[in-house]
Parts: sequence; C-alpha cells; structure tokens
Amino acid sequence: MKISDTKTFGKAIRDRRKKLGYTQKYISDFTGISVTFLSDLENGKKTIELGKALLIANLLGLDIELNERG
Repeated sequence: MKISDTKTFGKAIRDRRKKLGYTQKYISDFTGISVTFLSDLENGKKTIELGKALLIANLLGLDIELNERG
C-alpha cells in the first residue's frame, strides 16, 4: 500500500489492528501508549509523533519502507 498522507497511514494501522483482533486498549496496555494517541494515529491526525507511530506499525507487523520515486 502506498502511503501518501496521514489518513492513509492511519487507515493502514487501523485495518491491520482489526485484522489481528487487537483493541486500542490492548495495544495501549502492552505499549504504555495512550488510547487517545492510538485513536489520533488511526484518524490521521497530523501532529502524531513519528517514533510512536513507527513503534505501533512495527508491533502490528507492518514494515515501513521509503523508496525514491523514479
């Protein structure tokens, strides 16, 4: 999936979380990251902390890869 904005990134996170059967509360309890942050992330809020967003993506088994446009 090509990620071009925060909304697309958030949708990818939400879709994967749901596919795995995890709740936001479960991830919050496991990581110590607030449910509010997770909700903001999944809703595409633009002021999300990149480090936390990458942690959640990795936790959900998603790889983040940057490629040069050709």
